[in-house]
Amino acid sequence: MKVVKVIEVIAASEKSFDDAVQVALNQASKSVKNIKSIYVSEMKAKVTDNKVTSYGINAKISFELND
Repeated sequence: MKVVKVIEVIAASEKSFDDAVQVALNQASKSVKNIKSIYVSEMKAKVTDNKVTSYGINAKISFELND
């Protein structure tokens, strides 16, 4: 039987929401193995002078625990 653990992460990017998701996965994969999915629960953007300057996400990353 497989056991899955879920962690919550916050990540940001100056490029896009997609890039913020990739940043979250890249950072998490440095210490977590067997990542199976990511669920983005919140998206937010920082605006300066009527322009988006930063894209942020809150996400849950699921990974299988080793036997």
